[in-house]
Amino acid sequence: MRRGAGGLAAAAIGVAVLALAGGPAAAAATDQHVVVATLDGVIDPITDSYVVKAVDQAAAGHATALVISLDTPGGLDTSMRDIIKHMLGAPVPVVIFVSPSGARAASAGLYITEAADVAAMAPGTNIGSAHPVTIGGSNPVPNPSASPSSATDIESIKVENDAAAYVRALASLHHRNAAWAEKAVRQSVNVPADEAVQLQVVDLESRDLGTLLQALDGRQVTKGGRTYTLRTAGAAIDRLELSDFDRLLEALVDPNIAYLLLLLAIIGIGFWVTHPGLVLPGVVGAIAALLAALSLFNLPTNLTGLFLIVVAVVLFVIDLKASTHGVLTTGGIVAMALGGLLLIDTGFLAEGVNVGLLLATLLLIGGTFAFILRKVIDARRRPYAAGEESLVGRTARVRERLAPSGMVFIDGALWRATSRSGELDVGAPVRVVAVRGLELMVEALPVQSPSERPRREPLPG
Repeated sequence: MRRGAGGLAAAAIGVAVLALAGGPAAAAATDQHVVVATLDGVIDPITDSYVVKAVDQAAAGHATALVISLDTPGGLDTSMRDIIKHMLGAPVPVVIFVSPSGARAASAGLYITEAADVAAMAPGTNIGSAHPVTIGGSNPVPNPSASPSSATDIESIKVENDAAAYVRALASLHHRNAAWAEKAVRQSVNVPADEAVQLQVVDLESRDLGTLLQALDGRQVTKGGRTYTLRTAGAAIDRLELSDFDRLLEALVDPNIAYLLLLLAIIGIGFWVTHPGLVLPGVVGAIAALLAALSLFNLPTNLTGLFLIVVAVVLFVIDLKASTHGVLTTGGIVAMALGGLLLIDTGFLAEGVNVGLLLATLLLIGGTFAFILRKVIDARRRPYAAGEESLVGRTARVRERLAPSGMVFIDGALWRATSRSGELDVGAPVRVVAVRGLELMVEALPVQSPSERPRREPLPG
C-alpha cells in the first residue's frame, strides 16, 4: 500500500511538473490576438494618426499581427508617406486587406498595399490607378519619345519618376511585381483581385477576415532583421474604431470644406467689422474661422495660397473706396483664383480645391463685388447735394391745405411750402422743385384715378 501511495504521489508530482512546464506555452497559444483597423476613406492626417494608434496598440499588446482593412480612392501624399513609414517601422507584421467586396486600393492605396508585409484582397476588389495628380486634375501620360516642351512638362515628368521609383522600392522590398506597380503609376492600369494575385501584385485572395486569418496562420514574415511566425488561426480580434471626434475631424479635413470655411470666415467677420450693429455675421464668421483653422491645421496648407486669398479680399474692399474703376477687383479675382489653387499642398496623389467649386465661388464673389462697385461708381457720378438742396426732387405730403401756401411733411419734418399748381388739399402728393430759404416750392404729382370696381352679379334666387 505504501508503494502504491508513493507511486501515486510521484505520478501527481510528474503531472504537476509537466503542467508547469507546458503552462506558459499553452497560455501563450490561447492569448494570441490580432488588432484590426479600418481605413475606408480618403488618406489624410486623421487616418495617419489613426494608423499610428493602431500600430501602438498592436505593439503594446504584443499582437501577432496588425490587419488593416483598406478601401480608399487615394489621398494626400504626405499622409500616405507617414502611414507607410509607420507600417515599415512597426514591431509587428502589418497585413493590408483590401476589403470588403467592391472596395478598391487606388492611388495612395496602391502604395500602402505594396508597403504591407502581407497584402491580400477580397473577391470583387481592385487595385491600381496611381498616376500622379497635380493642381486642377490629372496630367496626361507623357510621351517618352517627345522632348519636354516647358517647365511644367519637366516638373510633371520629375513627379512621375519619383512616384514610380517609390512604388518600385516598396514592391521590391516585399518581393512583389515591381514592374506592374510602376505601370500602375505611369499608365494608371488597374486589375481585379484574382488577376492581382496572378501578377504577384498582392500575396493572396481571401473571402473575408476569418478566411484570411486561417490562411495567414503559420506564415513567416521577415521584418527588420527578425522573422515573425503568424499565429492567427483562432486568434482573438481586437478592433480599433475611429472615435466620433476623429470622424468629425475627418469630415472637416477636406480641401473644399477648408476653402469654403475660410471664405465664410473672411466674409462674415469682414461684414461684421464694417457693420458693427449686425452680430449674426460676426458670430457665423468666428465659428467658421475656428473650423477653418482646425481644418487647415490638419491639412498641408500652403501659406502662399492663404495669403493670396486674404490679399484678394483686401483688394475687393479697397476698390470700393478708391476710384480704380474695377482694376483692383480684377486683381482680386486673379489673386483668389491662384490662392484657391495653391491653398492645399496635396503632393502628387490627390487634388486640392475642386476647380469647379473654385470657379463658382469666383463668379459669386467677383460678381457680387462688381455689382456693388458699379453702384458705388454710379453714386459718385451723381451731383453732390447737401442740406436743403438735397430735398429737390423728393416727394412730400400736404399736411395743411396749400392755398397756395401751407405745410408739407417730408423726411420726418414739417416745412412751409408754396404750391405752383394751385390749391391742393391735405394728403395730396407733391414734388419739391426748389428751395427758397426755409420755404419749399412744390408742384402737384399726377394722381391716377382708381380703377372701377367690377360690378357684382346678383345672387341667384
